[in-house]
Amino acid sequence: MLYVVTGPPASGKSTWIDAHATARDIVIDLDRITQALTGPGAPQWNQNPLQLHVAHRARYAAIDAAIEVRDKVDVYLIHTMPNPKALAKYKRLDARIVVVDPGREVTMQRIAAMRDTNMQRVASRWYNSRPKASPGAMPQTSRAW
Repeated sequence: MLYVVTGPPASGKSTWIDAHATARDIVIDLDRITQALTGPGAPQWNQNPLQLHVAHRARYAAIDAAIEVRDKVDVYLIHTMPNPKALAKYKRLDARIVVVDPGREVTMQRIAAMRDTNMQRVASRWYNSRPKASPGAMPQTSRAW
């Protein structure tokens, strides 16, 4: 099974995967890939453009290879903001889309505490791209009344 885990930066996507994946599964996480490709002492969330470039190339190759074995092992792929083309591809692959979102306020607090402040722009873009509820829509109830 292919799981595509989406959500804004610092929302807990990696934590969600850590809670669900096993040692046998494949995890494709740009942060983990970047960290694996950088030298000792590099920050956990490295945003160096040259290192990110190499990490992105490795991520694309890993995705291609993992898709081929998704019927034999679970594959967890972090994709913060998949575009419509990527979503269509994931749908064709029968992927399960998982959205991790603790809310804008919590996300922005986490970014301020742990990440480069440039990630606030990415988080804002993620929240601004989310569909808005219709004006008269009511949230689903938590139980049958």
